[in-house]
Amino acid sequence: MEDDILTIEEVAKYLRVSDRTVYDWAQKGEIPAGKIGTVWRFKKSEVENWVNARLSSDSVKQSEQTVQVRNILSPDRIVFINQTSKHDALVQLADVLATAPQVKDGAELIQEILKREELMSTAIGRGIAIPHVRLSSVTDLVMAVGVCRKPIADFQTIDDQPVNLLFMIAAAYNQHSYYLKTISHFSAKFKDKDLRDAMLGALNEKEVYDLLMKA
Repeated sequence: MEDDILTIEEVAKYLRVSDRTVYDWAQKGEIPAGKIGTVWRFKKSEVENWVNARLSSDSVKQSEQTVQVRNILSPDRIVFINQTSKHDALVQLADVLATAPQVKDGAELIQEILKREELMSTAIGRGIAIPHVRLSSVTDLVMAVGVCRKPIADFQTIDDQPVNLLFMIAAAYNQHSYYLKTISHFSAKFKDKDLRDAMLGALNEKEVYDLLMKA
């Protein structure tokens, strides 16, 4: 973006969206643009100001958001896991999370979840792990829950307890504040031993979902 006047293709590359998206924004007047003849053109400074304004607005909205389980989890994204290794459990739960309409690239989700886990364990103690990623291919924050029927011992936990509850979170790349708030929310909720024990003793996915809705 060295030139002051930009084409649709240059703006699309800068914003990491499709040419068609930029064209639609211009047609609807959602992005500052002008026409030279029949061709859309954009001023670099105006596009940058527009991006900054949108980011500021998103940050305000995210800071005001409260974590509502019903908005990020559905019963079909709760699964009982019989794997005994961290890798296999994460792949199984990521496959479940990838069925959410907010996740546009399941292969990328699995890859990034595993990569994140290699960098640092997401186990937080008390038998809980919260694997999480932010991706540009995710349109909104979404979650899947795994109840492990067999303890997973290779999570490198801080208290040496095996993991038996997995909460996997995927968020859009611009949801940093809401993403951190959601992780914090569940970290705090599951200090409650009665809730953890109830989830582990649940007979089916609906029981787990109802427990989370009441928590």
